Amino acid sequence: MKYPAIEDLRERARQRIPRFAFEYLDGGCNEDVNLHKNTAELREVELKPFYLSNHGASDMRTELFGKTYDAPFGIAPVGLQGLMWPGATEILAMAARRHNIPFVLSTVTTASIETVGKLTDGHFWFQLYHPADKALRDDLLDRAEAAGCEVLCVLCDVPSFGYRPRDIRNGLAMPPQMTLSNILQIMGKPHWAWQTLLHGKPEFANLKKYMPKNMDMSQLGQYMNQTFSGRVSEARIAPIRERWRGKLVLKGVASAEDTEMARRLGFDGIIVSNHGGRQLDAGQSSIKSLGPIVTNHAGRLKIMLDSGIRSGVDVARALASGAEFTFLGRSFMYGVAALGEAGGDHVATILKKQLQQVMEQVCCERVGDLPRHLVH
Repeated sequence: MKYPAIEDLRERARQRIPRFAFEYLDGGCNEDVNLHKNTAELREVELKPFYLSNHGASDMRTELFGKTYDAPFGIAPVGLQGLMWPGATEILAMAARRHNIPFVLSTVTTASIETVGKLTDGHFWFQLYHPADKALRDDLLDRAEAAGCEVLCVLCDVPSFGYRPRDIRNGLAMPPQMTLSNILQIMGKPHWAWQTLLHGKPEFANLKKYMPKNMDMSQLGQYMNQTFSGRVSEARIAPIRERWRGKLVLKGVASAEDTEMARRLGFDGIIVSNHGGRQLDAGQSSIKSLGPIVTNHAGRLKIMLDSGIRSGVDVARALASGAEFTFLGRSFMYGVAALGEAGGDHVATILKKQLQQVMEQVCCERVGDLPRHLVH
């Protein structure tokens, strides 16, 4: 295996795509404090083995919302995936289907609900950025249901767009700007440029039908701010719960208080997350937020985790800490940016091998038994 670790893929991705695209994927917000805390504090979690116990083969299969997945991790939503590599959304959706793990589609990525629905035979989740307009919200929900979406994730941790200095310097603010520096970066990555030319420029595929025709790029920032200006609140959640007949998950939860409200409002699960450290630099790491939530709410609703997870070992750490399922965004995107169409399968294979090795090493038969191995 030429790239046996996620860090190998990250370095290859850095070499293969323009700097502005890599920094959009790789960076956090402000000074990247929470970005680094996410992974560093997760890796403080330690596991203890029971070498002399009687144990059989380790099994990664995990039941979630009535469906059995082949591993306890899925592919997290990432905005503008086609910016990092053309067709990235489609590549990852198909890889998730082949590996029988969940794929979560973002509202603001570069493949449509309908496209992903067809590629996955309806086996996908959809993350909803809550629109200010009720008609737009309802149409997105109708489209997701028609495409076969299994789980709806309502995103709650973007009441404002994160302040990301790298993206501002690179002209990836709203509206995006094509600077001389960016043009030179593109010229230096001819394979990326050629693939982008063949695939077409990345655009917000799910929002295209709602955008004014012939809208000038200078108007894009104003349009996005107006379209997604509404905070998620109890009043905004209630009609979604009433309308959506499938499983409903609240993503971006970082406190036991919000978890209690999510449970009261009828959510079937939560994803403890800080948006990969891209929104609140002064916030807790996701693993630190998880502890009180598990203590107060385990067994009442499904508790999942993303942000800071990079490897199969990290997946084991998160599960041992009380998460029932996990999601990774950057790791899968590094894979696609590094290897193109082979990237999604390659990352899923690495993660499975790493997690399998950890479970066998600590003598753990089932994913649900990993908390027994946590060093408190």
